[in-house]
Amino acid sequence: MSKYRLDYLEQLESESIHIFREVAGQFERPALLFSGGKDSIVLVHLALKAFRPGKFPFPLMHIDTGHNFPEALAFRDKLAQTIDEKLIVRKVEDTIKAKHLTEPKGKFASRNALQTYTLLDAIDEFKLDACIGGARRDEEKARAKERIFSVRDEFGQWDPKLQRPELWNIYNGKIHKGENVRVFPISNWTELDIWNYIKKENIDLPSIYFAHNREVLEHEGQLVATSSFIKLDATDKVSVKKVRYRTVGDMTCTAAVESNATTIDDIISEITATKTSERGETRIDDKVSEAAMEDRKKNGYF
Repeated sequence: MSKYRLDYLEQLESESIHIFREVAGQFERPALLFSGGKDSIVLVHLALKAFRPGKFPFPLMHIDTGHNFPEALAFRDKLAQTIDEKLIVRKVEDTIKAKHLTEPKGKFASRNALQTYTLLDAIDEFKLDACIGGARRDEEKARAKERIFSVRDEFGQWDPKLQRPELWNIYNGKIHKGENVRVFPISNWTELDIWNYIKKENIDLPSIYFAHNREVLEHEGQLVATSSFIKLDATDKVSVKKVRYRTVGDMTCTAAVESNATTIDDIISEITATKTSERGETRIDDKVSEAAMEDRKKNGYF
């Protein structure tokens, strides 16, 4: 009998692969939400381990706000092409026009809340019964409440008080007509786990995650990249700083951190020393209110 025991990264990997295969076994029309960010890249890597040499039993899907970092979009397209898997892109811009939605106004006008409309339309268009996402419980307190198989009602809404128990790695994917499930295979991972796994597996990432020089606007202690999506005032302080991104969302709501970390080992050292979560330090949209993320999730957000 072998005495070999899985180390903690192998245990996390094994759990995630098990979840992917549960999705394939329990659902008829799932999709993997893929943005070109580090967590969704890790999801794709885990899916390759779960299903190769066969094809994925689901397409990749990106809900594109139109305010994304070019580096992430370029990586998204390149990876989908490299692994020869189908990538579906649905644009928030198209939803705004079709539904005559009102865009948020202000200096950092984010379309994040409007993503929900596009996602729900895509779920209906492709009759999806499960959407696989890269959310982790350590990111934000609302996400800490969520189960790995998280049921959404026929309106796409999430009720944190009505969640199924998940004992002994048993995941219940039974749903009624019109409902769907959000699945989070890396829910039990931390930011540090993600980076240690990226190092261990030698996973390629967009350059935006490593220290580079970028023109940024200093706003309330945060560094936001200048772009055509942000309205600069005459009094704004803009400078070039050496920064990297801990998380990659829209350019309108994602701040960079000052950093000299040009290698994965450097990044791991920085994360080990920090006391702030990646979203807590860098996501402007999560600071709209105490329950900003939970409110978005209840309405159908990722």
